[in-house]
Amino acid sequence: MKQLYIKQKVFSLGGKFTVKDHEEKDVYYVEGSFMQIPKTFSIMNTTGEQVALITKKVFSFLPKFFVEVNGQEVLTIKKELSFFKARYSIDTAGIEVRGDWWGMDFEVLQNGETAGRVSKEWFTWGDSYKVQVLKEEMETILIALVVAIDCVKADESAASSGAVT
Repeated sequence: MKQLYIKQKVFSLGGKFTVKDHEEKDVYYVEGSFMQIPKTFSIMNTTGEQVALITKKVFSFLPKFFVEVNGQEVLTIKKELSFFKARYSIDTAGIEVRGDWWGMDFEVLQNGETAGRVSKEWFTWGDSYKVQVLKEEMETILIALVVAIDCVKADESAASSGAVT
């Protein structure tokens, strides 16, 4: 089992942060677009090669995010029509997310087998997440999923704070 940690910098306008291993060594770099349409987050390995891309669909009635890993779309996160509480769904092929993914405490299953677990680290400056990778081939998808969900949450938070009361 491999453990990775995602810690976002609180006041980073461009959305730049790193994914580290248990020895605090950089494993991935994440860079978000700032003031760019469409909004994207690029995940790169330590050699600077892009391994995943998260893109917010521009012209959509409800927010929708696409996640590509190694050039192939692997999942979509989309907001569903709801009158009382924001509700999102994750569409994937063979991947299932169980638990409180909005609260960042969930496990990811691939064809019924646990591939990884994600939990929010409390009492830290900024958002920090622990990602336990149980299936090595799912590592990039797990990191992309955490970044995508966090992006959706940030987008939702920004939308609700901009609402007229």
